[in-house]
Amino acid sequence: MPLRLALLLLVASLTTGCVSSGYDSPLHTGKGRDEARAAYVQLGLGYLQQGMTERAKAPLKKALELDSNDADANAALALVFQAQAEPELAAQYFQKALASRPADPRLLNNYGSFLFQQKRYDLASDYFQQAAADTLYPERSRVFENLGVTSMLLGQRDTARQQLEKALHLNQRQPRALLEMAELSFEDRHYVPARDYYERFSLLSGQNARSLLLGVRLATVHEERDKAARFGQQLERLYPGTPEYQQYLSEQ
Repeated sequence: MPLRLALLLLVASLTTGCVSSGYDSPLHTGKGRDEARAAYVQLGLGYLQQGMTERAKAPLKKALELDSNDADANAALALVFQAQAEPELAAQYFQKALASRPADPRLLNNYGSFLFQQKRYDLASDYFQQAAADTLYPERSRVFENLGVTSMLLGQRDTARQQLEKALHLNQRQPRALLEMAELSFEDRHYVPARDYYERFSLLSGQNARSLLLGVRLATVHEERDKAARFGQQLERLYPGTPEYQQYLSEQ
């Protein structure tokens, strides 16, 4: 049974009257309200994951009608408005969510990612650091990856390297962190580890304009002319209008 249908059936069952319980509706009990609210949030997130942001709002609104302070519902709405490019509304709902659960690492990381998207890198770093402080958070490696990328944009290369290395110690299969480490190592003229990071990245991820340009540079340094030419051809074919392709042309 598809997840969305299952959630719809669950919501329906929770909101339908139940005579045998002695109540007109399960929503008259605390447990029933909690279950209904959680189901509405999951339904909203299901719509969001499918890109149906407008449809996501209705169940999330119902969740907030049951509890206006519910962190999960507010956080989900924040993601909806973030996807709809309404940053002021997104920030408002992120802050409501964090007011209810200020130490939740998932919320802290998501808000940090939102701030990063808004190019507010200093503030994003603060929230990522708070999220990383929870040593039991299962997605902690992603937080350190986010920290490393943010530190790079803040010009803090040594700190970025430490954070990216930490991310990879926690989870070696992170393409973004591997690509960042490959580029850092290349810039520092550590060409052997740069190639190692790059090859590990390539096993986990498809190429993009940035990675293809780095592939050309690494192949050139290691005198792998055929590989350099192949990466250059891919860059020309797939990303001809990008700054990376223009940079590639200038280096030939």
